[in-house]
Amino acid sequence: MEENKKGLTSLEKKWVLYDVANSAFILMVSTLIQIFFHDIAVAAGVSEPNTVAYWNYAGTACTIAVVFLGPVFGTLADRRRMKKQLFVFTVVAGALCTLLLGVSTNWIFFIIIFAIAKVWYQVSLVVYDSMLNDVTTDERADTVSSHGYAFGYIGSVIPFICSLILYILASFGKIGISDTVAMQISFVITAIWWFVFSIPLIKEYKQIRFEAEGTGESNGFKEFFHSIAELGRTNKKALFFVIGFFFYIDGVYTIIDNASIYAKSLGLASTGLLLALLVTQFVAFPCAIITGKMAKKWGSEIIISVCILGYTAIAILAFFMSNQIHFWILCVMVGLFQGGIQALSRSYFAKIIPKEKSGQYFSIFDIFGKGASALGAFIFGFITNVTGNQHIGILPIVFFFVIGFAFFRKSWKTESVVSKEESAA
Repeated sequence: MEENKKGLTSLEKKWVLYDVANSAFILMVSTLIQIFFHDIAVAAGVSEPNTVAYWNYAGTACTIAVVFLGPVFGTLADRRRMKKQLFVFTVVAGALCTLLLGVSTNWIFFIIIFAIAKVWYQVSLVVYDSMLNDVTTDERADTVSSHGYAFGYIGSVIPFICSLILYILASFGKIGISDTVAMQISFVITAIWWFVFSIPLIKEYKQIRFEAEGTGESNGFKEFFHSIAELGRTNKKALFFVIGFFFYIDGVYTIIDNASIYAKSLGLASTGLLLALLVTQFVAFPCAIITGKMAKKWGSEIIISVCILGYTAIAILAFFMSNQIHFWILCVMVGLFQGGIQALSRSYFAKIIPKEKSGQYFSIFDIFGKGASALGAFIFGFITNVTGNQHIGILPIVFFFVIGFAFFRKSWKTESVVSKEESAA
């Protein structure tokens, strides 16, 4: 691949653009969908604590589905010419389900469709993340991954702002539709955005690295467990990393996925919540790029460690959150660390795994990462359900960051087998 020291290559830019595409969905999940679900569930007689609990149970169901689908899609993605086909399928399926959210008003039907849409979103990331080794080099991976998250944050606010303006105008009776209808229209906008901004990568991407024809098992689960066993035998660095990643990113996604519904249950106004979360996106944009530059100077290991410690402080402070000012402060803090911890974790893992098996290994990454957030979601939801207090529910998440940091440090100090093999070659 031709090195482009002045900026991103054409293919790198198109890969980054899919972060812009899918981030619109996840921003909606963190804001409008939670608010919409909260409102229709409460209107149907569901209590506040149970609304939080059911939302987290849906997240657990998503994880179970990804545990089964991720290994199959990851294994197939390592076959010649399969990665693009699987990517197209998951993007189309996710976008169509998001469209269906625009016609869902029953809270049970809504949360089921949402869960399916999120499953396809997560599986699309298994394939997408594994493309990183095809579109760039190890030396540029931190920079490209950081740009992906950075432009994902700033790009996703465009459909979000359109939806927010629509919602505010509807709330004040300025456009002749209810705020419920405005929310439903926003789901349609997000679905279209997701699909349209996926097209450039679909058109240009070509799979370079794949397993040799006739090798490996045809069963996705066998290859998945073989890859996990391979981590334990030959790549302790990657093994310690995914264990640590399991815990610290679990805490990150538990906080992100529950931000709006957590604050909404405290009685904070919807408009204020949306504006605060919009600030998070604007803060995260430059911070993601800055962390990529810092990683190039000081190493991704140091910057990831700083981000984990930052999120530990966020979880502790969330326990004491009691008003809208506190929520705004936490939103800014999340923006400082969110991009770095996600982007650098992705590129760090890409550099320590076999390139021809990136699909299989990134299915592990996804299950131990975004998919594994079900553990934190379940614990948060269960404790909230039992105690009726979201503040108590967030406390166990602090220990996720402590454990994650310990295993990440162990990975950091372990020599990379992949680097040794490449040096020998």
